[in-house]
Amino acid sequence: MTLYVLTVVFTALVTFAFAWTVWRLSRRYKLYPGIRERDVHKTPTPRLGGVAMFLGVVAAFLLSSQLPFFAIMWSEPAQVWAILGATALIVLVGVADDLWDVDWMIKLGAQFLAAGIIAWFGELQIYSLPIGGIAMGSSWMSFTLTVFAIVVVMNAVNFIDGLDGLVAGVALIANGVFFAYSYMLSRDTGASSYFNLASFIAAVLIGVCLGFLPLNWRPAKLFMGDSGALMIGLLMACSAIAVTSSITPAMVGDNDEFGRSQLLGAFIPILLPIVIVLLPLLDFGLAVVRRMSKGKSPFSPDRKHLHHRMLDMGHSDLEAVVIFYAWTSIVSLSVLLMYIGTSESWPGDYLIGVAFGVLGAAACLVVTLLPSRRPAPAPVLEDAS
Repeated sequence: MTLYVLTVVFTALVTFAFAWTVWRLSRRYKLYPGIRERDVHKTPTPRLGGVAMFLGVVAAFLLSSQLPFFAIMWSEPAQVWAILGATALIVLVGVADDLWDVDWMIKLGAQFLAAGIIAWFGELQIYSLPIGGIAMGSSWMSFTLTVFAIVVVMNAVNFIDGLDGLVAGVALIANGVFFAYSYMLSRDTGASSYFNLASFIAAVLIGVCLGFLPLNWRPAKLFMGDSGALMIGLLMACSAIAVTSSITPAMVGDNDEFGRSQLLGAFIPILLPIVIVLLPLLDFGLAVVRRMSKGKSPFSPDRKHLHHRMLDMGHSDLEAVVIFYAWTSIVSLSVLLMYIGTSESWPGDYLIGVAFGVLGAAACLVVTLLPSRRPAPAPVLEDAS
């Protein structure tokens, strides 16, 4: 655990230093686009925070190469370089889009290419699902499912990037919970070392978000842009796949050592990676349906995302962000508590997680639907006649 904490602190400090440098350079050389119609902010703001975040990730991986605890990760360097190479590709395309608005087809192609690099060269794939021992029918099915999963999570995270501190804070909470889960899973399954790739990536993302959030908090001096949001989604997907692809039903099924119920023991390993990005996935799904129903591209921008709707309901920017934080915390922590409960010897302990989730969701729903102020009235247009 000490080395994971070291990784978080080191990554946060490096990311903050690079973020401050990127902000200063962006302001000096005016490396920022103008205000778009769908933007919430009113002042031109640099969008190159993803560059600083990527450099923080690279620094963390370089540090890990010098620590014996992480040596197992570097025993198969192809996987590490595939992840870093795919991340570099997506950051470069994201930077180009943040500066010059790249066509959505080019961005989508780059996303599939990056996901393919990870699945093919890194051999990080979904080989089976820990639900009744479901295995992929073929290597191509495994490859295809992995690629689509990575692309979907990347876009889901990117779609909610619309308010100061929103993605950085949601990712910080989600990866904090996921780190706790993956770390406990290594312990509970009797692994010889508490190191695993999923925990390392989650720790790196925690550090990146901690280091970036001070400059991204309202009023933001620096945005992460598509480069940062897509990178976070890519690495979160890699972390989730690293967990689900390494678990067999025997590890989490009904056995005397862990005392878990078969149902929860089988579903939680696949459930938690999904719920930590539940809000981004929900926003992504609604956006795709909304746009395609109007005959538009699913990636055509609009101002109808969940955070935009919350602003229209009357929530302030800060209230909307905090509510997103609360939903992320409640949903992810409830599933984590269910996992902790099923690892104990007393039957029914998982109900603590269920109760926490139900009560927390009810409280969040009330706060979401009852904003503290009324929405501003729509402007009255003069009659052109």
